[in-house]
Order: sequence, then structure tokens, then C-alpha cells
Amino acid sequence: MSVAAAFDSIPPREDRTHFTITDLSAEFDVTPRALRFYEDEGLIAPGRRGTSRIYSHRDRARLAWILRGKRVGFSLGEIREMIDLYDIGDGRNTQRAVTVARCRARIDALEAQKRDIDAAIAELDQFVSLLDQARD
Repeated sequence: MSVAAAFDSIPPREDRTHFTITDLSAEFDVTPRALRFYEDEGLIAPGRRGTSRIYSHRDRARLAWILRGKRVGFSLGEIREMIDLYDIGDGRNTQRAVTVARCRARIDALEAQKRDIDAAIAELDQFVSLLDQARD
């Protein structure tokens, strides 16, 4: 499985040669404004047909990376770095290594946050118990 397939896990659309802003907005449940924002940030680069944006399969795959990256807490800068590594021509080896390292670091950070949340919940439970006992 390629890095792109592993990260975005969306099936290719062999039935289409291009996509409109409406197509991608509906498929990914994002607003056209969000797509324009990602374009302004240089994360996707649709072509133009008159005043209409025309998105390629590449734009669609990049959008899937962007949205997955956002869901798991990556910054736009980190997402840009990971998806731009696709083009360096080393068989995606650098992209794979950077993405794995970033994902492992994010997992570590989330697990630390989870421990902190669990400790805060335990402390609050203990405090509530003390308050309930004091009331009796």
C-alpha cells in the first residue's frame, strides 16, 4: 500500500477526469470556502476553466491528506510538508519516513494528553466524593 493510500484511504475515482468545487465539497463534507482557503494556502492548486475551479485527482488526494491531517491534529505547515514530499522523486521514501515520524510523535503527544485527562478526571472524582461525604 502506498503512503498516499495508507494516509488518506480514499478509493481513486477512475470514472472522473476532474472535479468541481461542488463535487469535492459534497464528497468531503467541506465548504467551498474551505477549499478556497486551502488553495490560498498553496495546499491544493486547481486549474481554471473560465471562472470555475477544476480539481484534479491530485487535488482530491491532497484534500484527503489535508482533512485527515487536520482530524488528527497536524498543523497546516506539517500537512504541507508531508504532502509536498510526494514530489521529490524518491519513490515516496522520504514522505513515508516523515509521515511515520510525525504520526508517532502525534500519538505520543495524544497519549500524554490522555494520561493528563485521566488524572484530572480521577482528581475531580475524588474531590466530588470528598464533597459528597462532607454533605452527609
